[in-house]
Order: sequence, then C-alpha cells, then structure tokens
Amino acid sequence: MGLEERVEELHIVEDKNRQAWTVRLHAFSDLSHVSPVVFVYLLKEYYFAGTLKATRKFRALQQHVHQILHNAPQPGPASFIAQCLYVLPLLETNNEGFSHLILSSLRRLLKNQAPTADLLDAKNIAAQLFFDAVRGFVTHDERIIIKILEVFDVGMVNIENVIYKSEASSNNSSDVAKAFVERYIFEMVERESYITAVSLLERFSIRQSGQAFLLKMMEKKQFKAAEKWATFMGKPMLCVIVNKYLDMKLLKNAYVMIKKNNLQQEFPDVYYKCKESSLKKLAEKGCWDVAEARTNSDRQLLEFLVYLAMEAGYSEKVDELCDRYSLQGFRTANETEPGLLENRYLHLNELAIEDIIWVDDVKDLHEATSYIEGCKVVGIDCEWKPNYVKGSKPNKVSIMQIASENTVFIFDLIKLFEDVPDILDHCLTRILHSPRVLKLGYNFQCDVKQLAHSYERLECFKHYEMLLDIQNVFKEPRGGLSGLAKKILGVGLNKTRRNSNWEQRPLTQNQLEYAALDAAVLVQIFRHVDGHSKPSHFSSGRAKLEWKSYIIIIVKSQELLHL
Repeated sequence: MGLEERVEELHIVEDKNRQAWTVRLHAFSDLSHVSPVVFVYLLKEYYFAGTLKATRKFRALQQHVHQILHNAPQPGPASFIAQCLYVLPLLETNNEGFSHLILSSLRRLLKNQAPTADLLDAKNIAAQLFFDAVRGFVTHDERIIIKILEVFDVGMVNIENVIYKSEASSNNSSDVAKAFVERYIFEMVERESYITAVSLLERFSIRQSGQAFLLKMMEKKQFKAAEKWATFMGKPMLCVIVNKYLDMKLLKNAYVMIKKNNLQQEFPDVYYKCKESSLKKLAEKGCWDVAEARTNSDRQLLEFLVYLAMEAGYSEKVDELCDRYSLQGFRTANETEPGLLENRYLHLNELAIEDIIWVDDVKDLHEATSYIEGCKVVGIDCEWKPNYVKGSKPNKVSIMQIASENTVFIFDLIKLFEDVPDILDHCLTRILHSPRVLKLGYNFQCDVKQLAHSYERLECFKHYEMLLDIQNVFKEPRGGLSGLAKKILGVGLNKTRRNSNWEQRPLTQNQLEYAALDAAVLVQIFRHVDGHSKPSHFSSGRAKLEWKSYIIIIVKSQELLHL
C-alpha cells in the first residue's frame, strides 16, 4: 500500500471516530428521546473512548452525567437512572463502576432538590429493583444495593407496595415485607457481610438484634460495622462497645467512641488511660518534647510523664519537668538511687571535650573551617526538627556538628545559608571534600539525603571524600549509636533530645550538649578501637585493616545513598 492510500485510510478512520464521538455528544445533549438501554451503551462507549487515567476519567464522566441529567431524560432524571440500573447488569464489564457512577451523579442532583413526583415513582422502581436483586433476578453487588436504597431513600413502605403488587402478595404485606428483608439480612450475617447487614437494619429501623450480635462483630474485628450498629441502637450499646474495646486493650478506639458520643460521664477514667498510653508510646520512641506538648499542661499527665522519665533513667528530663511545672516529691538527678546507676548515660565531660563553639557568622565560620582542616579525624552529625505530619516533607537540616578530639563546632546551617550561602558552601567544601581529613559518621546515608534535599543549591553536599560510616564497620543490628557506644565504651547515650525542636533559637544547653556528644563520641569510638584497647571480637592486627577497608575515598551523594 502506498503512502497516499495509507493517509487516505487514516483519514477514514479518524472521520469514523469523529462521527461516533459526535453521535455520543449529540445523544447526551438531549435525552428526551434516548432510552435507558441506549444511554447505558453510549455511556460505556464514552468512557472507553477517553484517554485519561481511570480515576480521572471516572470523575470527569461523573461530572458530565450530573450535567446531562438536566437534559430532559424521560420520565424524569430519578426514574431514568432507576431504569438504567436495571440495564447495567447486562454489561459484563465495569457493571459495579458504572452503577456507582450514575448513582453518585443522581445523588448530587437530588442533594438540594425538593421531593418530586418523579422521585416518588423512582422510589417504587428502586424498591422493585431491590426486590428482584434479592431474589436473584437482577445481579448487583451488595454495596450497590445499599447505595440504591440510600440514594432513592427506599423505606419499608416501598417494599410493602412492591410485594402487595406482586404475585407473592399477602393479606398482610407489612409482615411479609419485614420478613423478606430480615431473611436477606440474616443471609448477609451468615456471609459475614456485617456492614451490609447493619446498613439494612438501620435503613429499615429493625432493632431486634442485640448485644450478642454486637459482640459477634467485635470478635470478628468488624469494628466499623459494630460502631455503626451501636450508634444506631443508642447509649446502652455504645457503652457495651466501649467496654469491649477496653477489654481488648484498644484504648484509642474506646477513647474515640467516648469523645464522639459524649460518654465522658460514663467513662471518666478512660480519657487518662488513653492519654497515658499515648504518652508512653511517644516516650518509648524518644519523642519527649512531643509527649510534653500532648499533656496540655495537665498536672496528672505531667506527673505520669515524670514517672516514665524516671523509669527510663532520664534524670535530666525529670529535673526539667519538675522545675518547669513546679512538680514536688520527685527524686532529682543528684538523688538517684544506686540501683539506677546501670541506666546511667555517657556525659560530654567524660570525653575531655574542652569547648562547644556555636558557629552562625562569617568570622566564626572561617575560624572553625581553618581549625577543622588541621585535624586528621573528625566526627560529623546533623539534627533537624522532626515532622509528625504524615505524608509531609521532612524539615530542613538545622545544625551540623563537627567534632575533633577536644572541640565541637555546631554550625547553624539555617542562618548561615540565609546570610552567607556562598561562603558557607566554600567553607564546607574545604572540609567535606578534603582528602586529608577522615570524616566519621553513623548511618551517614540518612544525613547525606537530608542535607542534599535541604540545601540543593550547595555544591558541598553533592560529594564527599575520606568518609567512614562506623555503622558499616560494626553492623550493629540494634541499639544504634547508643548501643555501639555501650558496647565499645561501656556506657550508652541519652537520646532524650533526639526528637526535640532543633529550629528554636537559642538551643538549650541540654540540646547543645546532646548534639555535641553525638559527634564527639564517634571520634572516641574510633580512637578506642584503632588504639591499643581493641574489643574482644577483633583479632590482633585486624582492626585497622577492617577500618581502612570501609573508608570511602571519593563518593557522590547520590551514590552514597545506594551503598
């Protein structure tokens, strides 16, 4: 086939597609003479002709259907959609999706609309559809069945009318309708479709099922259905579900139910139990400042937090809380019992650190850089304010600590980057890119990633020279740097300040000492192993070889992330 023939054929195909598209648009522009069967067929074609991704196509088509329901569908929009729901099961694919689509569009249309004769007729059609679906004459997913009942607001009286008109009519259609619905609900319970069963019980105001039904849902961990059922049944059932949550140690669930349903008087102690559980989890993660904020200065919760700090051996935190909130009767750091000495932590003054220097201006930056360039080995660490908002980006790195054997420099990266970014970049390049200074880190991949994301403009954080990540040498699976320090130096690190606010200025003395210690201890661990005091698990003469084998001579930050 020649080029001209191919082009002509392409135009024919395009013309056919354009004609089909025009037919669909024309049909949607006036629904007065469009049957439900044709509408459903065109809707399906319209969807599959789209080029957007499925979710965006669905939303766009949902908006479009909502608009075209104003285009005179006969006998009315609600009745028209009800009839379409009879046709949709004939589509073997996407039946549920299209049903959901047109129901959502109709719900939006009816939201601010007063009841009409069309809606009353549609209710009866929807009731007949429910009747036929339950008997298996029409196939719809149970979730769609529930949505049909909700959108058309089908009640028991509508089911009664359908049964009365059917061949299965009885002298007492009310009892027959209720029995019919209850049988379907029982079937849903047997299939463990509890949310469907509860929705039907609520829809038709059937309150026969009691506490046994509720406890069965709880045992099956169908909490959403159980809560929905308890809310429908009222306060007695709500109290049952709260007590069951407490028995199952699900304090948060119990607390939410109490707060949501105003049951504070019935369960006065649960609030504190839940808050105390939350504080304990935060304390176990080292989020002491967050835990303190969550107390909202409540004295009972603050005292509980002090007890947690005492149990953890964080005497510093005990003193801090007692001083800040004037709490009496707690042991201070100087009164620690001998039995708690095993929980003591390494202090900065034990490492012969002579000075901690805060660097936040040009003069101090140049002096610190010159000093560090004269060192053979330094420890490096970083800190940033934690972000507890799920899914949000981490905060910028706030400070960088660089420690020699007797001095620790703490660089205020946020201020230096704002004031003198070029000078900061030049000075840190002289340090981080120097082949003469061995730079020690712990899990340095994490710091590298944060630095690169926080300060993308700076060249200094794009590659490193002479870097040794101590974690790679020891491969300690537990305890982190604190566990390693305890193994090598005999005492661990106090991680109280790990998740504090590192963006506040000035930093507290405790924060400064914590930050300095994390960098300084790296140098001490290196000296301890590299010198004469080798740990027992290293054979003589082998330690230095292992250290050197892990030194990275030159590496780009992106490569370091994959090591």
